[in-house]
Amino acid sequence: MFNWFKKKTEKIEDKAPEILGLRLGGAFDLDTVKMTFIEPELIINGAAKTQFIEAVGMVRLDEQTTVLRYYTDDEGYIQVLVRGELKDENIEDVKLMYFFDTKGIGSEKDWENALNRDISLPNLYLQGHTFTRVWESSGTSSPPVAMTEKTYHKDGSISETDQFAMLYERQFGDEKYEYAMLLGEEKIINNQHDRCLVTVTGFDLQPSDIYII
Repeated sequence: MFNWFKKKTEKIEDKAPEILGLRLGGAFDLDTVKMTFIEPELIINGAAKTQFIEAVGMVRLDEQTTVLRYYTDDEGYIQVLVRGELKDENIEDVKLMYFFDTKGIGSEKDWENALNRDISLPNLYLQGHTFTRVWESSGTSSPPVAMTEKTYHKDGSISETDQFAMLYERQFGDEKYEYAMLLGEEKIINNQHDRCLVTVTGFDLQPSDIYII
């Protein structure tokens, strides 16, 4: 007789965020004209025109700032920086990033060296290019930026990865930039640390460069 006093609980579905029409399991085309002109200047080579989204990552940098990553079958991801609600009008930056190198880190000493020495450098050298560190602190050192990425996979599973990142850039042409990022990544798998050092490179996109299929 007192059922009306019971609180109703609703299950809130935890689903991958969508923006710009990008979604888990979706696909998009890149602007072939832009890619034809810009790709010869970049480290990446042979970017696929059509790409399928295999996973979606989300990083909450602070209460107002979110990074979304749409991982594709072309060994890269579209990264979207959003300030405020996850709406198209709040997008501040879009990049297409590609994986350049991944190295496993086996020991605690090597992990500490990566965090304290290898990830944050004044300059990063890749394939004859010099990239300059972007995220500078006010002190004498600029430690990697710590973040946690929540990743939604096509099979319905969700994982979390702790990341320690530093962004680098180099200018080419008129106000064009290529970016490189070093990330120390750490997961707990079977109660053990799984760690690696990941290098990605990429460049700026405009929302109009992406055609949703």
